[in-house]
Amino acid sequence: MQEKSDAAQIEKMWEELSKPLKRFIKLRVKSDQDAEDILQNVFYKIQTNIGGLRDVDKLNSWIYTIAKNSIADFYRIKKFETEVFETPEELASVTDDESTANEEIAQCLKSMIMYLPEKYKEAILLTEYHNLTQKELGERTGLSASGAKSRVQRARGKLKEMLLCCCQLEFDRRGNVVDYKHKSDDCKFC
Repeated sequence: MQEKSDAAQIEKMWEELSKPLKRFIKLRVKSDQDAEDILQNVFYKIQTNIGGLRDVDKLNSWIYTIAKNSIADFYRIKKFETEVFETPEELASVTDDESTANEEIAQCLKSMIMYLPEKYKEAILLTEYHNLTQKELGERTGLSASGAKSRVQRARGKLKEMLLCCCQLEFDRRGNVVDYKHKSDDCKFC
């Protein structure tokens, strides 16, 4: 008889909570299908774990915690799948032209670094080429950790500005430079 009572209780919860929970989930994921899958997962967890709920007054909070954790699990799994399960076609799609464009832009950046003010040049060289952490940069230069971080970010911003003044860039979905055009023929960097 208890099983019928539990099933009735879960059915009643579904009727009361499925729409607001789905709205809650849908605000946090892109596709309706993913939202529906997560909702089903949430109710499965509710059904299998409701016996362990000690404080019935916290039922709503408990359910939304399950929903938040299920959404986090969804994104964690999705990230893992995209990192680990790239297909060979995707890996092979990086052509020699793309790597060449990246290498050529990298060479331009190296020469641009030399035109940065000394404090920014030092920050970029130590962090990007000598592999110091921003904290280590701060210790070496007498800056706080946040000061070192700001200096590196400003240096990167100045480099980006210099590069965008010099070239028009085209990127692939991974952020690699696939093509570029010089904006003028008299660029002193490239």
